[in-house]
Amino acid sequence: MTALLRGLLHNRKAMVGFGIIALIVIVALAAPWLAPFDPGARSGRPHQPPSLDHLLGTTRLGQDVLSRLLWGARTSLAVGFGAGLLITLVGTVMGILGGYSGGRTDEVVSFLTNMVLVVPNLPLLLVLAAFLGQASPIVIALILGFTSWAWGARVTRAETLSVRQKDFVKSAEMMGEPRWRIMAVEIFPNLLSIVGINFIGSVVFAVITEATLEFLGLGDPRAVSWGIMLFNAQKASALAVGAWWDILTPCFALALLGIGLSLLNFAVDEIANPRLRTGGRLGRWSALIKAGEGRL
Repeated sequence: MTALLRGLLHNRKAMVGFGIIALIVIVALAAPWLAPFDPGARSGRPHQPPSLDHLLGTTRLGQDVLSRLLWGARTSLAVGFGAGLLITLVGTVMGILGGYSGGRTDEVVSFLTNMVLVVPNLPLLLVLAAFLGQASPIVIALILGFTSWAWGARVTRAETLSVRQKDFVKSAEMMGEPRWRIMAVEIFPNLLSIVGINFIGSVVFAVITEATLEFLGLGDPRAVSWGIMLFNAQKASALAVGAWWDILTPCFALALLGIGLSLLNFAVDEIANPRLRTGGRLGRWSALIKAGEGRL
């Protein structure tokens, strides 16, 4: 754990990604104080372009885009991190349980994992969301959490199969430690990099999928989120009437959040897989060799 944190602190991608995510989280938490208007109230003319009164313009209903962007960040982040945590929790528990226990338990876990993997994820989400009607952000997070854990479980199981052969696990078994303690104390800490990659990737997936479902009209239109902003802008033909700010603002926010999370994911992957850092080292050696040749 300490080595992972030390590696992240010395990784440029991790620092940039963490800075982006921290900025978005701080802005979302401070939305009640930063938002100039009530996100659901009419505060200007329909599709008013950006000005000093409305820095990011207004929507078709005259709502302030900046206020909706700030408040929408709270909903989108809550769904993303909530669903990502649920996906990671279920996938990690299932993967470690099946990989370490083996036998019939592993067969049951593998059967459930394969069953979830066989069903196409996005069509399943569309069917469930349509069946539930106008799904709230909490419902969307729960749907994502319980239908998207299989890939993480498969990766965690494969890594658990490798870790359980280590000497410290065998020693713990010979000392008679309970199985739950071996899985929680001996195996889980050695899977933190895999779990971290799974969590960050799940958050990216959850945020984008939530925005997709809401853009398709399967979310609650009364909620304030970046996906609902896209849905309302598309419904009002924002681009057709020249109100580019109405649809590009949530697009830029989603892209910025995705970039920040992706940079963190790349950084954790580099730390977990030393081979990915070879390219950078070869580049530095190449530069040193060229500098030496120049001096000669």
